[in-house]
Amino acid sequence: MTPNSAKAPRPCACSSVRKTARVLARTFDVALAESGLNITQLAVMRAVLRHPRQPLTRVAEDLAMDRTSLYRALAALEKQRWVTLQDGSDGRTRAASITAAGEAVLSQAEPGWARTQHALIERFGASQWQTLVAELRRLAECAQELHGSE
Repeated sequence: MTPNSAKAPRPCACSSVRKTARVLARTFDVALAESGLNITQLAVMRAVLRHPRQPLTRVAEDLAMDRTSLYRALAALEKQRWVTLQDGSDGRTRAASITAAGEAVLSQAEPGWARTQHALIERFGASQWQTLVAELRRLAECAQELHGSE
């Protein structure tokens, strides 16, 4: 342990956020179970919907996910026939699209996700939620500035 690490504020910012993320993921996974989707798959599919026919690098940026992890997630979704992958417009990139089966599974997942989202925000507090979202964005920006990554 270096002298500076002994004075660093506790708890660890990364560990704290990751622990919370794991608890939230389990909660939403239970809510989505009947649809066959988990919360990560839902997030990836929604990002694909937000970036139709755009390079997968843009989808990865939207999710703050590395491309390798995104490609693994997309491979599982493609296996379920919920997404299709195709060459991008320039021939060097890849793009993804949601299939009809994917649209159906998203529709099936929506009620469980919405119920959980509403209940969680109601319990947490709507104004506190808005503040937390803003502060999490700010924390992510601080981390990006430190590391110089996007």
